Formats: sequence, C-alpha cells, structure tokens
Amino acid sequence: MPNGSLNSCLFYEEEGVERVLDWKTLFQIALGTARGLVYLHEECRDQIIHYDIKPRNILLDGDFNPRIADFGLAKMVGRDFSHLLTTTRGTPGYLAPEWIFGLPITPKVDIYSFGMTLLEIISGRRNLDLRVEERRWYFPTWASSQIQKGNIIDIGLHLKFRRET
Repeated sequence: MPNGSLNSCLFYEEEGVERVLDWKTLFQIALGTARGLVYLHEECRDQIIHYDIKPRNILLDGDFNPRIADFGLAKMVGRDFSHLLTTTRGTPGYLAPEWIFGLPITPKVDIYSFGMTLLEIISGRRNLDLRVEERRWYFPTWASSQIQKGNIIDIGLHLKFRRET
C-alpha cells in the first residue's frame, strides 16, 4: 500500500517519516475502517473476528482509503458464536476487557480495539506508552481516574487539544 499503515501516519516519530494528516482525511480513514469492520462482522457469510485491530493493521492506499490487514489472528465463526477462548489474542493496549475477565468473546472485542484506535487518531498519541518506565500511560486508566475525580470535561479537552499541539 503506497501510504503505508495508519501507524506510520499517526506516530511518524517512531517510523522516521513525517506525515501529518488533516482532520478530513483522518475522519475518512476512521469511517472506512468502521465500514470494514461492519463488513467482517455483519456482511460476510461467515462472521470474521479480526482480534488485532490497531493502527499498524490498517493500511492506506494511494488515496488514504483504509484496508484492514493482517488476519493472522482472525477467526471465521458462525453467527451464533459466543464462547470462552482459552488463549488471548491481540496486542496490549487494544485488548478488550473480555479477554482479561474471561468473558465470552464476541465481535465486540474488535469494536473495543477500534475505539482505542479512534482515541489514538483523535489524540495523536498512543493509548498505551511503555517506552519509558516512569512515564507509563494508558488512556482508559487515566480517563477512569478523571471520571472518579469528577473531571469528565478534562477528558474531552485532553483529546481535543492534544491534536492541535
């Protein structure tokens, strides 16, 4: 794919290539990815759960149209599928709570991962940062602590202004 992965556009400091996308393009990438998930979850004859939706697995063509890639962990399942899997699939930072709590696995695990990807698109930063031990940051934990403190507006402000700086 000529424009690489969404990861290379969002986190160019890690990839070594600076490519800042405008909001319209980012919105189209998010919308196209959502449409891809609808296709996998609802329109295929057999439902497909990807298990590893993240910016690195969203490839961009010449017009920045997204394509969901890397189906190495994916599983084709019947429409009535909903049971406990014994092995966790996915990437830290994008794993749905169902994996952690041993709950039945449904297509919602992909939706959670897509939600984490959306937060990265909006904020321009990783939802989980493990690069520096003393600076570990995980958006859901931070957001939860803000909610408990009554700082709900701060979450939106963090996301809105993070992209502009």
